[in-house]
This record gives sequence, C-alpha cells and structure tokens, in this order.
Amino acid sequence: MQIKPQTVEAVLFFNDGGICKEMLYPEFEAILDGVVNLPEYADQQMRAVYVLVNGRLQVRAAVFFYLDFNEDGSADSGWNIPLRSLAERSGRGPDLGGGAIRLACRSQCPVSWQQMHLWDPELTSGNNHFALLRDRIKRNQLGLLVEEEVPQAVPTDRLQVVAEETWYAPAQAAKVAAVKAEKLQQEQRLKAAQLIKQQRARIASLEQLREADIAKLRALAAEQQERLQQEIHELQERLRQQEELNADLQAQLIGQTDSFRKHREELSQQLRMLERNGRAEAEAARAAFASETREQVEAAVAELKEQIAIRDVELAYRNELDTQLQEEIEQLTQARDKLAANSAERVLEQLSGQGVQFMAYHPGAGHLTIALHDIATYQKNPLAYAAARCAVSEEQYRQWLQHYQEPSCVAKLASGERCAMPLDKIDSPGRFVVGETNCCARHRARDRLRTGS
Repeated sequence: MQIKPQTVEAVLFFNDGGICKEMLYPEFEAILDGVVNLPEYADQQMRAVYVLVNGRLQVRAAVFFYLDFNEDGSADSGWNIPLRSLAERSGRGPDLGGGAIRLACRSQCPVSWQQMHLWDPELTSGNNHFALLRDRIKRNQLGLLVEEEVPQAVPTDRLQVVAEETWYAPAQAAKVAAVKAEKLQQEQRLKAAQLIKQQRARIASLEQLREADIAKLRALAAEQQERLQQEIHELQERLRQQEELNADLQAQLIGQTDSFRKHREELSQQLRMLERNGRAEAEAARAAFASETREQVEAAVAELKEQIAIRDVELAYRNELDTQLQEEIEQLTQARDKLAANSAERVLEQLSGQGVQFMAYHPGAGHLTIALHDIATYQKNPLAYAAARCAVSEEQYRQWLQHYQEPSCVAKLASGERCAMPLDKIDSPGRFVVGETNCCARHRARDRLRTGS
C-alpha cells in the first residue's frame, strides 16, 4: 500500500532580497496565536505568501498578503484574513509547472474590502516573485512528502494469474507498508517537535539578549539624564549669581544717583549763598565808599568782577560735573538694560559653547538638532521648521501629520460623514500626496473620474 501525499499549506515571507523565511501553516498559526514570536521582524510590516503545494511540489494557489508585527516580534492580534477562502475563490494566475494557479493579490482580489491587505508581486526579470516561489518550493526545504512517478501500465496480454493460495500474501505487505508509513509520520512529527523546540530556545536566547540591551540602554539614559540634571543645576546657580550681581549693580547705580543729587543740591545752596553775600558786600562797599575817589570805586568794582568770574568758573565747573554725572547715569542705565536683555542669550551661548545641543522630535523628520541661530525661527513656527527639514510645504506636512496620526480615508460620504476607511500609513512626508495617499481606492478612483470629466 502506497501513501500518497496530500496538498500542503505553507507560508513564505519576502523582504527586499527575496524569500527570507518559509514555514508550514501550523507553524504560521502558532505565530498568529502568540505562541511563537519573530523578533527579527519586530515593528515591521512583512510581505507574505500563502501557497497550496501538491504532491509533486507544484504551486496550485497563492495569496499575497501583509502581516504586521509588534515591537516584541509578536503578530498583530487584530490580523484576520481568510487565506483559505481567498485561495478557493481567486481567479486564474500564471502556470508554475502544474497548470494555471489560483491567484489572489491587490490587483486581483475576490473580496473588495480585503484588497487593502494584499500586495502585488513583481514580475521583473531580475526579481520575479513567481519564479522565486516555484524554485523555493522545488527545493523542498520544508520536508514535504513527494508523490512518486506512476509506473507504466502492463499490457493485458502479458498479465498472469497467480495461484489462489497466494492471493492473500499482499495483505502482509500492506501491513508492513502501513507500519512504515506510520513510522515515517512519527519521525516527521518528532522532527517538527524538535524544530519547534529549537526555535523556542533560540527565541528565549534572543529575548535575554534583548533584555540585556534594554538594561544597558536604560542605565546609559539614566547616567546621561543625571549628567544633564547636574549641568542644569550648575547653569541655574550661575544664573542666580548673575541675577544677584545685576541687583548689586542696580543698587550701586541708585546709590550713586542719590549721592549725585545731594551733591548738586549742596552746590546749588552754596551758589545761592555766594550770590547773596556778593550782593550784600557790593551794597556795603557802595554805601561805605561813596565818598571815595573813582579809583577806589573802580578797584572795588574790579575786585567784585574778579569774584564774579571765579563764581562763573565754579558754576561752569558745576554744570560740567552735572553733565558728566548725567552721562554716567545714562551709561550705567544702558549697561543695566543690555545686561538684563542679554543674560538669557548669554546663557544659551554658554550652553552651546559647552557642547549642549538643542533637539526636538517631529514625526517624519525624527530628532532635529537646532542650531543656536535657528532657535528663534523654531520658536516662531515649529511645524514650518520641521516641514522645511523634510523638504515639503507646511500645509503638506500638516496634512501628512494628520494622516500619520490617523491613517484613514478623509473623503466625505454622501451623508456628510467622513469615510474613515483604514489606509496604509505613509512614514515619509515626501511620499505623501494629498488626495491620493490619504484616500481609499474607491475615492481616489472617483476623484480621477471627476478630473477626467
């Protein structure tokens, strides 16, 4: 009795270099159930192919679909694509050696609402996905049972009937074949169990390495944070000392201003006293020496003029001193205002001189290092700054950011509500096209028809 292999279900994963992983469908179900994780595909959207393979290692059906993986390497729990139903209801595809296959992809999907979860294979000469599938299945790295070639039929005229007592001998041969087949199946199950055990051990080792790397990164981050906190504390202390110095300078300026005002008042009083005394002496001299000769009067007048000249010189000196003190007051005031205005800028320049970099995170642009001379521009409009770094306009970046945060169709239905059909997320603002990448296929087609009309 010969055991014939049946049609086998398998799943193959594609990356930029071609087929990177293949497994039987039970292993794929273990990944979907969360029993097995794939850390090498963590936080990625992988392209995969569900295939049906017959006993001659020929592909009979293929479904090209996407599968998202979480940050820990586990499959997306919300993934739910009826692969078997799509394979049964799909249309005809190319001939991979056993006749035309049943093919389901984005451009040929029997269920319209599943179209966004499928992808189209490439048919270029250097990267033909159908040829890669055919050749990989022919290698039989999955260890599938292969159907042996059918022996040629013997002509009826050459057939001979054996003795009746030997008719029941093939029963023992059938039993032996059954035992061999059972033994072969048991060996296959043991190999599969051993393979799963090895994969689980490898996954556990990778998990330990990942935990160790995370612990190192956390320790490094804590050390950097502590160092930055210390630098911030030192800067705050310097800022406090600078503020105290500014307060002392302001107090000295106020004291000098008060002292100058008092000194000017004293000089004014002295000048008034001198003027009163001068008038009194002149009147007394005129009354006392009215009878004296003209020479004595002129001598007295000359003496008084000399005294007045001296007073004028003193008054001019007082005015000059007043002007100098006023200029000093204005200079000190300007120095105080300039020092108060540039204290914050000076602190930023000191931080930049010490190697501190100013960084900000924006989706699509990543972590941006902001130069000191660009800080004012960034504070004025952060979105415009991030859009300029992504080489797109501010409006396009703003609409892409809305799509990035909520990747769904923005078109309006007839009822006035938003379509909200889930879309593939565009990670780069430069590849984002308004009206195309933020709309589902139905509304993109409608917009094209309107444009064409």
